Amino acid sequence: MRNIKLTVQYDGTNYHGWQIQENAVTVQEVIENSLKKLTGIKPRVSGCGRTDTGVHAQNYVCSFKSESTIPCDRFPYALNRFLPEDVVCKKAEDMDPEFDAHKSAVGKTYSYLILNSQYSDVFYNNRAWHYRYKLDFDKMKKASEFFCGTHDFIGFAASGFTVKTTVRTIHHINMEKKDDLIKIDICGNGFLYNMVRIITGTLVFVGNGKIDVNDIPDIIESKDRKRAGITAPACGLYLSEVYY
Repeated sequence: MRNIKLTVQYDGTNYHGWQIQENAVTVQEVIENSLKKLTGIKPRVSGCGRTDTGVHAQNYVCSFKSESTIPCDRFPYALNRFLPEDVVCKKAEDMDPEFDAHKSAVGKTYSYLILNSQYSDVFYNNRAWHYRYKLDFDKMKKASEFFCGTHDFIGFAASGFTVKTTVRTIHHINMEKKDDLIKIDICGNGFLYNMVRIITGTLVFVGNGKIDVNDIPDIIESKDRKRAGITAPACGLYLSEVYY
């Protein structure tokens, strides 16, 4: 029995997130059904984590057990024949039996795109947050530095999560601006439910003057969700990298 690791890319616009649901189409369901068409057996695929409705992934990792004899260098070509156009398998690897896409992960990088322009751009519809009001990028960048390190991020989490601890470590946040497009990369050892989107919404509130940049440390320390910014829309969020 092989243990196969897949790296996939998907546009989450048409999906209700990664995890299988009873009355909604999800990425996990599409991949499992496609694997059944390819191998004849429907496996249970383990994903590196959940992504919400409308969230995208550039390098999502999942794994499954299979007796398929298709070589790894040919596996993506074979699987992509059955996947829809908005889901693409980029890589397949044989792993040790103990590897699990979720349990073996030690960190992730999420990216968020903000289109800060007066008018929308058809090429970024459903792929970036169109925010038409002027943002102070320098203040946002300064504010982002306060999130780095180990903190209790319960004030930056949506309700509905079940975890043993809300303490997480953000290794670094990189921000760059090119023309009207702002990109935020957040790398950490783990993230709470909607944590990246709430941090992004808070940075936007700094950029538009609703939150003072120097208040960020106190907001983090307060653990009060009401003091943070809004939850940024799902359409601008991407799972960029998973680390093992």
